[in-house]
Amino acid sequence: MGVIRRDDRLGGEVAKPQGGFSGDADQRTVHSQTEPRPVRVSFVRFQPGTITHWHSHGGGQVLHVVDGQGRTQSWGGEVELLGPGDTVSAAPGEKHWHGAVKGSEMTHLAVTIGEVNWQEPVD
Repeated sequence: MGVIRRDDRLGGEVAKPQGGFSGDADQRTVHSQTEPRPVRVSFVRFQPGTITHWHSHGGGQVLHVVDGQGRTQSWGGEVELLGPGDTVSAAPGEKHWHGAVKGSEMTHLAVTIGEVNWQEPVD
């Protein structure tokens, strides 16, 4: 078992997410498995204004905002503003995006189930 303290969320092995982002972000994976189903748990810090492209996950995704101000949108829905303590649940296959508002970084804990399907940038 590992314990990650608040101030160490983005310490240790931090990587740049591969593709699917319109700006700069850092990611620290804290749990990853492939069997019986791919699951990844990561802290992701978005620089101000950085958002993901539209995407979906085979098994869905849960996001929990821990710092900053963010935003998210499901395909065909309204943009939702997010702050610390807010949690987002995207159903399997649900097309969505998420990231930081302009003027604020945002860090969330992402629980991703299944493979990601990156799609087009957000207009």
